[in-house]
Amino acid sequence: MRILYISTIFPKENEGSTIYTDLAEELTLKGHQVVVAVADSQVKENSLKKERGIPVLRIKVKPYYNVSYFKKGIAALTMNKKLTRGIQKIITNDVFDFILFESPPVTLYQTVRSCMYYYDCPSYLMLKDIFPQNGVDLGLYKKNGLIHAFFQRKERSLYQTATYIGCMSEANREYLIKHNPYIDSSKVKIFPNTKKIKERVFVKNKNLSYRKKYQIPQEAVVFVFGGNMGKPQAIDFLVQAVIRLKDEKNIFFLLVGRGSEKEKAKKELNLAKAKNFRLIDNLPRKDYEALIQECDVGLILLDHRFTIPNYPSRVLSYMEQGMPVIAATDRVTDILKMIKESRCGLTGYSDEMDVFINNIHQLAQNKEKRVVMGNNGRKYLEKNFDICYSIQQLEQLEQQFSLGVSHV
Repeated sequence: MRILYISTIFPKENEGSTIYTDLAEELTLKGHQVVVAVADSQVKENSLKKERGIPVLRIKVKPYYNVSYFKKGIAALTMNKKLTRGIQKIITNDVFDFILFESPPVTLYQTVRSCMYYYDCPSYLMLKDIFPQNGVDLGLYKKNGLIHAFFQRKERSLYQTATYIGCMSEANREYLIKHNPYIDSSKVKIFPNTKKIKERVFVKNKNLSYRKKYQIPQEAVVFVFGGNMGKPQAIDFLVQAVIRLKDEKNIFFLLVGRGSEKEKAKKELNLAKAKNFRLIDNLPRKDYEALIQECDVGLILLDHRFTIPNYPSRVLSYMEQGMPVIAATDRVTDILKMIKESRCGLTGYSDEMDVFINNIHQLAQNKEKRVVMGNNGRKYLEKNFDICYSIQQLEQLEQQFSLGVSHV
């Protein structure tokens, strides 16, 4: 297969890996030809270089991540012209079987649609968020207001542009079809988050070097939350839990990442004089995964107001390390169903503090239960979320494209 992968997040090799770099690398290892075009606010000028053994075209745009919602919106609306111009100017004579791209941002369809015409090929959307409904759920703007209506038109164009749409879960797929009746349901597939799974290494006597480095108590049961710390992640709920448990010496919280709510969380925790936590900035994936090897329980949080079924990819890293999870989410995500089915953790909702605290106590006090649940999660990951599953789906998809599916 020859694939043009258009993205807004594809870190350089020294910055670590993601589910997206895993996918591109594995496609290349399987003998497929991949060219990545990525929007990048850090580069000084557009450039095409080999990274991870893959041609990667980095195109300078305004910052989209780790900025205010206003700046994010401006970046989303302005990046398409730069992306389209950069791709078609530098990647001129290539032939592609299809274009692979993800959303957010919802506006990326403009570049994809132009490239579908330019390269005369179909496209596949990896849908990672349902926008703008998520903003309505979080109270960022009013349903049917000007902002919502504007981005709804963009959302409709996104779905109409994609030849096929890959959803993270069955609940995700059902929601999309139910709330967008203009979409042909046959073009909506299940394309779950997957990762390149590393061999599990068992160490009898860990030196706990990261605990020492970040002054984390050696004997405490460490509950880790890794990833974006924004409004969708119910960070306020987590902060209140940390404060309620601040006097329990055997329980410690580690928060790793960035996001709009991080500084607010830090301020509230310091104001409460909580000493049972550590806030760490984003780490390269290699360091992050080494760090969580020294943790005991992974945390999954989603705002309880969500009406759209999200499926956080951070659960994959927890499961890979054989770590049990505690989830406190909304009532529509089917990640709770997966946790119960795999028996890899405990679940609840992010408006039920007592349930969350009880789940923390259960795993803090029962090492055997942590080990059993962690092993269950690792087995479930290997069976259901290996990157090879994504490659197989894309290979099957390419066969359908070759049968003459209309491109645009």
